[in-house]
Amino acid sequence: MGYDEVLPHLGSFGPYQRRIFFLVCLPAISCAFHKLAGVFLLAKPDYRCLMPFEASNATFATSPDFLYNMSYPWDALNNKWSTCERLETDFTAEYFDSGRPANTTVSCQKWAYDDSKYESSTVTEWDMVCTKSWLTATSDSLFMVGVLLGSIIFGHMSDKMGRKPIFFASLVIQVVFGVLAGIAPEYITYTISRIVVGATTSGVFLVAYVLAMEMVGPTWRLFAGTIMMMFFSLGYMLTAAFAYFFPGWRALQIALTLPGVLFLCYWWFIPESARWLLSKKRKQEAIDTIQKAAIENKVTIPTEVLDNLIEPEKKEDMDKPAPSLFDLFRYPNLRKKSLLIFFDWFVNSGTYYGLSWNTNNLGGNDLLNFVISGAVEIPAYCFLLLTLNRWGRKTILCGCMLMAGTMLLLTMAVPDTQNWLIVLLAMLGKLAITASYGTIYIFSAEQFPTVIRNVGIGAASMFARVGGILAPYFNLLGDIWKPFPLIIFGAMAFAGGLLSLFLPETLNRTLPDTIADGERFGKKDLVEGTAEEMVELKADTNGDVKKTEEA
Repeated sequence: MGYDEVLPHLGSFGPYQRRIFFLVCLPAISCAFHKLAGVFLLAKPDYRCLMPFEASNATFATSPDFLYNMSYPWDALNNKWSTCERLETDFTAEYFDSGRPANTTVSCQKWAYDDSKYESSTVTEWDMVCTKSWLTATSDSLFMVGVLLGSIIFGHMSDKMGRKPIFFASLVIQVVFGVLAGIAPEYITYTISRIVVGATTSGVFLVAYVLAMEMVGPTWRLFAGTIMMMFFSLGYMLTAAFAYFFPGWRALQIALTLPGVLFLCYWWFIPESARWLLSKKRKQEAIDTIQKAAIENKVTIPTEVLDNLIEPEKKEDMDKPAPSLFDLFRYPNLRKKSLLIFFDWFVNSGTYYGLSWNTNNLGGNDLLNFVISGAVEIPAYCFLLLTLNRWGRKTILCGCMLMAGTMLLLTMAVPDTQNWLIVLLAMLGKLAITASYGTIYIFSAEQFPTVIRNVGIGAASMFARVGGILAPYFNLLGDIWKPFPLIIFGAMAFAGGLLSLFLPETLNRTLPDTIADGERFGKKDLVEGTAEEMVELKADTNGDVKKTEEA
């Protein structure tokens, strides 16, 4: 007997679960700070080449047209004066009086930056422009490498050592290296610190997410998971508020980090997961936790339920080899579904983070674009709450990915003068991809067989991280042609939506338990829902299959 047998007596989402759930949702806000901060920490303001005759502290103040004409070559591709090259001449008074521009160009060595939007950023402090602009994309990319490593390392450690100690260890490391990133003297120290912070976001957010999911009943998991993502979206929008009040990048990085200190007090309020304690045969500790919850929920757990919480392992279960990732590729139907799911995770993550980090390149007000990009996530999650259990996972996933692809691809047909329309289409694409990203979590878990579900989700998550790692480099292509990143994300999302049509629906379907079930699941030769049977297969909270007459 496991924790699920306790829930009917304890309550699926009673006062105890609601209190703990609210507390573990708050760190999602802090994790959003760190994941989205790069938009402002690595902000690239307008800049121009600093001329030899100017002082080293010269400002970006707009120069007369004749000075640009005499000092900078024309960049025909981007239809503006070059910001990476200057004309080579002696710049004497006679030269300017002549009115004849020089023909020889040289690369710029120093730049003047527009500080009207950003007091400072890592870009302006370390001159990460022109030939060094790839450093900004690399910093964001390596941050996502840290997220990937953190999901592997902290995920494994939380399964081995417990949810609670890993949550707090991650939190402490996050605060220390978050402050270190804010005082970093150069790019390498800053980037390494951000990699560690990225890893800790997995330790904090994923462990908090698992804690929330493990204590609520099955009927509340969709609600709980979606609400936690809304807290992440709230942190997304609040990041812009911090950027407004802390225009300098160092102050901003430290300001975004320090709220994490408040969560250290959780040690006295957040219990260890009762499910995890039972999985480790720590029965008495699990019972103590359950009894505390029962007192707060004002219920009584029958003694026989508590006495039979842990069932002895069967010898045949102990002798079974552990499932591996290779099992997903040994059979054609499982292989096809797995590859489609992995591609969907790659596309959703890459497009989501690519759009989130690309708000500064859309034109208009950077802060407003960023807030809107976060705000559209709230209606996306509300849409999932209302439709996911009614319309089906496949319909929502395919529809949202196709909508996201269509909106983003349409941006290439919008003239530069209609910047508001580009922003509108990009935000509609962001809304749709957020909804599909939320769907893919549930849809994937229902596609993989029970015996290999964790392995499958773990592999899918790794593909998602690869998408996030590549997203900054896709955004970097915007320096060549502004709509380029949106077109790439749109094409990927549209392709993912079409390919997802080949996945089977999972709503109200009996979920696969074994590898053989997974291979049969979704094959066209299966006869389901026929008039002869007039039955519907449903899975109860334990995953046991029941046949019930169709209403």
